[in-house]
Parts: sequence; C-alpha cells; structure tokens
Amino acid sequence: MKNEQLNIFGSKRIDFTEQVQLTIDSLNTYGPMHDHWGIAWSMGKDSTTLVTLIVQLIETGQIVRPKSLTVLCADTRMELLPLWLAAKGITEKLSAKGIEVRIVMAEMDKRFYVLMFGRGIPPSGAGFRWCTGAIKITPMEHELQKLHGRVGQKILMLTGVRQGESAIRDGRIAMSCGKDGAECGQGWYQVGLESDICSTLAPILHWRVCTVWDWLKIFAPSKSYGQWPTAILADAYGGDEAEEINARTGCIGCPVASQDRSLEAVIRIPEWSYLSPLLKIRGVFEELRSNKSYRKRHPGGEVKKDGTLVKNQQRLGPLTMQARIWGLNQILSIQDEVNKSATLQNRPAIDILNGHEVNRIHQLIDANTWPDKWNGSEPTADTILDKTYADGTILKDLFK
Repeated sequence: MKNEQLNIFGSKRIDFTEQVQLTIDSLNTYGPMHDHWGIAWSMGKDSTTLVTLIVQLIETGQIVRPKSLTVLCADTRMELLPLWLAAKGITEKLSAKGIEVRIVMAEMDKRFYVLMFGRGIPPSGAGFRWCTGAIKITPMEHELQKLHGRVGQKILMLTGVRQGESAIRDGRIAMSCGKDGAECGQGWYQVGLESDICSTLAPILHWRVCTVWDWLKIFAPSKSYGQWPTAILADAYGGDEAEEINARTGCIGCPVASQDRSLEAVIRIPEWSYLSPLLKIRGVFEELRSNKSYRKRHPGGEVKKDGTLVKNQQRLGPLTMQARIWGLNQILSIQDEVNKSATLQNRPAIDILNGHEVNRIHQLIDANTWPDKWNGSEPTADTILDKTYADGTILKDLFK
C-alpha cells in the first residue's frame, strides 16, 4: 500500500523494481563510456548497497561488464565493529570473484587519534570538521590517482550518494550541478573536464532509505541475490528499526554527530552489548574540547605584514600535552574494558588504537610536536589575557 501513495507532485512513488531499473538504465547509459570503473566504498549502508548491487547486476548480465572494476574501501580505523565485520566478509566474497579491493587508509601521521594525541588537533566539532577530509577523502583521492595512473584512462567513479524521494520529479531523475552543464546541486552523472582523472556517477541517487534497508536485510543476503553478509550491517543502524532511526554515521563516538544513534542501536542487541563502554568516548571528546586547561590559546596582538592585526585573536588552539596523555589513556582504557568483555564472551575484539599508533603518538609527544603556527609556548585557554584592538590599544583585564 505504501507504494500507492501520491507524493507532493501528484504522482505515485516508484517501487523497488522501478528504482532498480533506473539504476540499471543509468549504468547502461554511462557505463560503456568508460572501460574502467571504481567504486567508493565507505563501509556504510549506501555504499555497501552500491557495491553488492553492482556485482549482482554484472553477474546476472543486467549491466555491461567493464574491462576492470576496482573497489576502493575507506578504512578510517573508526568504523563500528559490525560495519567492519560486514566489510570484511564482503571483501572476501569480492576477492573470490576476482574483483580487486584496495583498502584505503590514511598514512600513520594523518590518522584520527594520531593527529589528535600526537599533534594536538582537538576533536572535530561544529564549525571545525577536519576528520572526514583527513581520514577519508584525502586518502581516497590519492588512491584514485594511483588507479588512474595504472589504467591510463579516465575512470568512472561510482558513489553511493542518495537524494531519496527529493531526486524524483514525475518519474524522472532531477539532474543537478553537473560539470557537464546540468543544474546546480548534486549531479547524477558528472563528466567533468577531459583532463580530470574520473567522471562520477551516483546510480542509487533516487533510492529511498527504505529501499536501501530492503536490499541490505532481505535481498542481498538471499541466495538469489548473492548471499552477501549485509544483515549484520543493518543491525549497526538499528536492526528492524533502522529505517525509523535513520542513523547517519558509522564511526565510533562520532565527535560531530549530536547523538551516537548507530552505537546506541548496536548495544541494544544482546550479542553486541559488550561494546557499551564505547559510549564513553564522546565524553572524552567533549572534555578535550571544553576543558580550557586542556587547550592552548593564542596570546593575541599578532600583526600581519600590512600592520593590521590578525583576525580571531586569542582563538582556542591545540590540545596541551597533559590533555593528549589524558585522552590517550582514556581511549586505551575504554578499549581494554571492551576487549576484556569480548574475551570472556568469546566475541570479536575492537582495535581503536594499535601498538604502532600508540608508539607513534608517544614519539610525536616526546618530539614536542604541535600544529602549524603553534609551538607550545602559548598560554592555556584558562589564562586571563589582555585584549588588543585593531588600532593598537590594549584593554587590560581587571580580573587578572
């Protein structure tokens, strides 16, 4: 009955079969323009749907097989354990089918906790979101450049971007913001310049979230559709209530999200309840952000070459060495707590920080490493400072 409802445009919502057919049509239209395809796989619900669907469509002859298909799997070292385990099982199946999977991971000094505790970068937050670019986007771009260098041709990069029902207008895809002359927004197919290393295609742009869950929980795990181990991934987003919860991140203790919905959904499942200590990670991030004694502050009065003051005087800066050591010990303690329970219950262990990463953090701390333009001599944020104005006058703080 749900598919018979009218949307605000007076047309019926397209059903599962129609959504899949639009995906097939898009791939058969734009796919043959490229010999080599890549898939950006974040291990999340949308990109996992895309990976498993593409392989199933190729194997059943519903879309034209490219000369090569390479899956670029973004391993941020921050994934929820069920997502990581699902990705591991999917990777094994892909490899058995002869499909290359490249694990894309940030170099050691660019990983989340190494940047935070080794270099002093505070946790991401509102208005300061550095983690996605550092641990996911930049490494993926570098790997894509390597792939382009190997094949020597422009690649068709498939992404799991979705707009859902808003992408459908009278049964047609709303084209937007393409580099190929489309309207402003998120394009279905963006060909880009001839010199670009890839064109991009979002084959499930029009899929609704309920379709994604149907694929992950019902279709993909079935024998007819490849027996993919995706049901465990659906659990990470809320199991039978995943569509209603609509969790949007799969990272452990995401410092940007307002609520850890994915993790909360996971620990409600009895066999994953031992992961509950991970809920304390958000508290660690909040303490590192808000405790002024754990942050450096720019002393102010910095003058540019033209004689004017640098903007954002007395801005909050990096984590102090004390904060870094405290934070590192907190995360390791939480990891140990989870893994002790995992051992007792014969459940999978977590690996938030491995020995190599911990050693590198200590090396950077011992080397007195700070972010660019900071040297550690700055006062802590709880220090009362005088205020310098653009005309050079100084307001003395009377409470010092």
